[in-house]
Amino acid sequence: MKVTLSALDIHESSFTPLVIIELAQDVKEETKEWLKNRIITKKKDGGAQLLFRPLLNKYEKETLENQNLYLVGASKIRLLLGAEAVGLVKECNDNTMRAFTYGTRHNFKDFDDDNDDFLSMAERQFIIKHELENLRARDEKMIPGYPQAKLYPGKSLLRRLLTSGIVAQVFPLHDNEALKKLEDAWYTRFTLKFQPIDRIRGYFGETIALYFGFLEYFTFALIPMAIIGLPYYLFAWEDYDKYVIFASFNLIWSTVILEVWKRGCASMTYRWGTLVMKRKFEEPRPGYHGVLGINAVTGREEPLYPSYKRQLRIYLVSLPFVCLCLYFSLFVMMIYFDMEAWALGLHEDSGSEWTSILLYVPSIIYAIVIEVMNRLYRYAAEFLTSWENHRLESAYQNHLILKVLVFNFLNCFASLFYIAFVLRDMKLLRQSLATLLITSQILNQIVESLLPYWLQKKHHVRVKKKVEALKADIDATLYEQVVLEKEMGTYLGTFDDYLELFLQFGYVSLFSCVYPLAAAFAVLNNLTEVNSDALKMCRVFKRPFSEPSASIGVWQLAFETMSVISVVTNCALIGMSPQVNALFPESKTDLILIVVAVEHTLLALKFILAFAIPDKPRHIQMKLARLEFESLEALKQQQMKLTAENLKEECREGGKEKAP
Repeated sequence: MKVTLSALDIHESSFTPLVIIELAQDVKEETKEWLKNRIITKKKDGGAQLLFRPLLNKYEKETLENQNLYLVGASKIRLLLGAEAVGLVKECNDNTMRAFTYGTRHNFKDFDDDNDDFLSMAERQFIIKHELENLRARDEKMIPGYPQAKLYPGKSLLRRLLTSGIVAQVFPLHDNEALKKLEDAWYTRFTLKFQPIDRIRGYFGETIALYFGFLEYFTFALIPMAIIGLPYYLFAWEDYDKYVIFASFNLIWSTVILEVWKRGCASMTYRWGTLVMKRKFEEPRPGYHGVLGINAVTGREEPLYPSYKRQLRIYLVSLPFVCLCLYFSLFVMMIYFDMEAWALGLHEDSGSEWTSILLYVPSIIYAIVIEVMNRLYRYAAEFLTSWENHRLESAYQNHLILKVLVFNFLNCFASLFYIAFVLRDMKLLRQSLATLLITSQILNQIVESLLPYWLQKKHHVRVKKKVEALKADIDATLYEQVVLEKEMGTYLGTFDDYLELFLQFGYVSLFSCVYPLAAAFAVLNNLTEVNSDALKMCRVFKRPFSEPSASIGVWQLAFETMSVISVVTNCALIGMSPQVNALFPESKTDLILIVVAVEHTLLALKFILAFAIPDKPRHIQMKLARLEFESLEALKQQQMKLTAENLKEECREGGKEKAP
């Protein structure tokens, strides 16, 4: 029997809470009642048809604080129908990946009417989020109780509630039992082992799992570079002839690892179903604003903002601001070189052990200043990108990433390029590179994981004391969990994590022939990074909503661009070496031409390798082609059936006309 949404029970008194909605403290009762009704109302009447109840009952509200917290869940059938609506792809009994449909649910592997684990926790919470975000205004002109919060047909109610400050936050709840099992398998024991990527995906979703998969892969890929670099560091410091071999290996390595990652990523995301998941039409991002009009593509009413105004903001405000920040970064860099000259002069005058230590102080201070400037610029870049008023979240992210990458690249590497190609001081280059790399790694570990974890532990202690002081007859277990998690920091996505790896990749690849030990330090850092990032996800931040992903997105292009720049940098460094210069004592023009020719040859080899290594393994290509063929065949059959029905209808009408 076909189950419809109308048949679902929306009044279950007890359900597993999946998502928490926190309202502002002064929200009016009529607004609460309206929101509740819209969430529990049947889909055919414009609701989400979800389960909804306050965290506290009437008696507990008199005893406890935080009265504006609400639990959201859904019945099993509602979640399965939601999985079909969002287009989740699951594995069938014949080992193929297909979009899930409730009508063919028994054709999917591991499905059973009594099995509640067919959908992962992350998938269930993603479905709840999708349904809440797709609650849309119908006839309402405003949010009840808030005439200033205007609505129009088709507007996402949740996004309006968030931007109006009526809803403080919406976040998925942790499953403490599942989280404990994941922690035991992931990071509680510091041992060298593969991460449970599939379990991470099941709990946090594909985007988080892809980051940890890439972090693990990149760490293992660095090990050959670290092993090869150690003897160069120990035995051949000044022998640049041997560095030609090391640099050439670096160039091939940087290309191969990125291409192999794309293949591994395709295999993972096919197994998870996101590689074949159909892309949904992107809705306007929450902060997007403009004059109400009709979207020419969807035919829906939504804010419209002229493209030329956005371009004016980008080129007349954002671009000059970014250039000003880049200039300021170069100004700070020149101050650093003045400090280096002062420290070197002091050491040459005294020659003491104390002044030899002082030689590292300018680099350490500069590394700290770089981190501070990067973080301050990030806030400014977010504000500017939001002010540019991009319609889509993907466009917003692409413009933000471009702004941040340009500044971070110049801020972190400008001094190294200046030392290498202007000062031509290889000893100072090695010292600066080592100091910048190690200092940035230590600061990132402290700021991103250790400090937030310490603050969260202090907050946890305060919440426990408050709960223990309550009356003994109140079951405050769920209350304690929700209050604790709502005060946790919000995880803002994998942007900063990928940025850290991007800069690390730059330190390793750009100047490999000068400081081969960089890869070894990167490996040591990443071994602790895996555990600190895992701790951060599990115990420091709120649980993020799952987001289906088929790749690491624009970061793949960023890493590939860095590997191209590394070809040019390493060739130039080798061309500047005394040994190579000695081969062309009279004609520097010949040297330059040969270096450029070698650089072009290596770039050509790099692009040939990228072309020769397929992005997807052969068996994945065959499966995707098979799915496409079946989809076309199904569409053809559907069209033939529709044509046959139309012909029958025409024959029937023709017969009626001929009848006397």
